[in-house]
Order: sequence, then structure tokens, then C-alpha cells
Amino acid sequence: MQLFLDTTDVGQLREFAAYGLVDGVTTNPSLIAKSGRNMAEVIAEICELVEGPVSAEVAAADAAGMVREGEHLARIADNVVVKVPLTWDGLKATRELALNGTLVNVTLCFTAAQALLAAKAGAAFISPFIGRLDDAGEDGMELIEAIRAVYDNYDFNTEILAASIRSVAHVERAAMAGADCATLPPAVFAELIKHPLTDKGLQQFNSDWAATGQSIL
Repeated sequence: MQLFLDTTDVGQLREFAAYGLVDGVTTNPSLIAKSGRNMAEVIAEICELVEGPVSAEVAAADAAGMVREGEHLARIADNVVVKVPLTWDGLKATRELALNGTLVNVTLCFTAAQALLAAKAGAAFISPFIGRLDDAGEDGMELIEAIRAVYDNYDFNTEILAASIRSVAHVERAAMAGADCATLPPAVFAELIKHPLTDKGLQQFNSDWAATGQSIL
């Protein structure tokens, strides 16, 4: 499964990208607002740090406006993916952008029926929001499983990008459910490597090695 960072914090992105484990980045208007920076500048900088897809979201509500903004965003860098909302206008814009060769990430997906429409419109990615479904008392992971079944039934190429990730458990379950990608807040990404038994085992190995008095070099 591909791992994306959901961030506009270039400093954190640079740190994690150095490990070679960041496959892409997603952004949204809220993250751009939080950064306090010019959107185009942030996206351009992120695209220089990551070779994989970088989602940049449109702000227009109508299809024509989404297409215009999407085309503008796509010109920032070759790896920009235009993100549009899952509305009728969003699907219309998805169709037009996709036909012109622009990759589109359709966001705010909460049902398999919505995911089916996005795939038929030509979306490169669909972003189901698992955390928000969990908040509403549903099991967000069941949506990942349902979309996986629908896409496999009809050989859709749209990639399932698990979003609204809240925990390491979400990442693990999304991977087991067949999500193609997951986009993680940096704090969750940092937790992926942690387990107390790993720390305990390493401490014991280091102690035992020190007791030998040896040096590898």
C-alpha cells in the first residue's frame, strides 16, 4: 500500500521523505489556510520533494470553475493531482479533466455508490473518509471493503485512497481491506514504527552486546 502524507508542512515532509517511504502527498483548503502561505508556492515546493502524486484541491463549486482551476493547478508540476469534491459538478469536472489527461482525486466519499460514480467519471483516486464515518457511529473500514469489491468486480483502475486516518489501526485495517493508498497526518505516520516490545528488545540487545566488550569495526 502506498503511504501519503496529508500535510502542507514542508519541514515535516522533508524529514519523512528522506526515509524514502513517502509515496505522495495530499493537501486541502484547510491545510493550506493553516500554513498561511500561497497555495501555488506550497504545492510547487511539495512537488519538488516528492516524486509521487500531490493532490491540490479546487475551490470552485461549479464544474466549469473546477476545470479552470484544475487546469491551472495541473500546470504547477507534472505530479499534481487535481482534487475535486464528490458532487455532480465535481463528477462533471472529473470527466472533462480526465479526458484531457489530468489525474483527478475525488474526495469526500462516504458510500460505495459515490465511489462507483467517481470511477465511471474517470477518477484516478477516490478518497473515502473513514475517520468521519467512525465519528458518525459507522465502521469506516466497511466502506473500504465495499469499494474494493465494486472496483474489483468491474476492473476499475481508480485507486482507493483511504483518508481521514486517525490511528495506526486505521492504516493496518485499510491495508488489510485492500486500499491502494492511505493518506496520513504526520503524527500518525510517526507512530507506524512504534511498539514497546521493539524498544524493549533493542535495549536488551544493546545491553548484551555491550557486555561482550566487542566492536564490529
